[in-house]
Amino acid sequence: MTETKSNRRGSRKIAAVLAGGLVLGVGTMATLASWNDSEFAAATFTAGKFIFEGAADQTTFTDHASTGAAAALTFTAPFNNLTPNDVVYAGYAVRLGTGTTNNATVTVTNTATGSATDYQYTLFTTASAGCSAAAASTGTIIATNDLGAGTGTFTLNKAAVITNPGTATFLCFKVTADSTVAQASTSTITWKLQAVSN
Repeated sequence: MTETKSNRRGSRKIAAVLAGGLVLGVGTMATLASWNDSEFAAATFTAGKFIFEGAADQTTFTDHASTGAAAALTFTAPFNNLTPNDVVYAGYAVRLGTGTTNNATVTVTNTATGSATDYQYTLFTTASAGCSAAAASTGTIIATNDLGAGTGTFTLNKAAVITNPGTATFLCFKVTADSTVAQASTSTITWKLQAVSN
């Protein structure tokens, strides 16, 4: 009888110790869980925009993205009745459009059909709109050569605030009839201005 009671007391002590250990273990697990922490990082990537546009009237800018959609330049008289050494002028303007996120380098090339060697051209940048002998005299030469051969480059800057268009660069095309230009000769010239983002 005494042994049975003793065994029962011992069993209760063991059960109490085990129960305490179980509670201690649960508490330890809860403590460990509270030190579990996480960090997350994410990013969204968006490409910039690049818009290059021109204006034959140096005011109304739009896209002329192919030979077939080339802007028609308006040359001064007598562009359609030239005699030896006559000089005619036409203005053009280019800029980087609204939303553009990069500056650009513009390369000017040209092709000509017909009597290309009967005409020479010089392309200037000018301080303001308008193209004339006076404007050309103070302009900066970009390209000069016989039509079909001249090339040159200049730079364009995007706007400081991309919701605005960049500042326009005014161009002045000066075309001179050669001293040996043939009567009734005709040449069609297409200038290509290709902007590459920097």
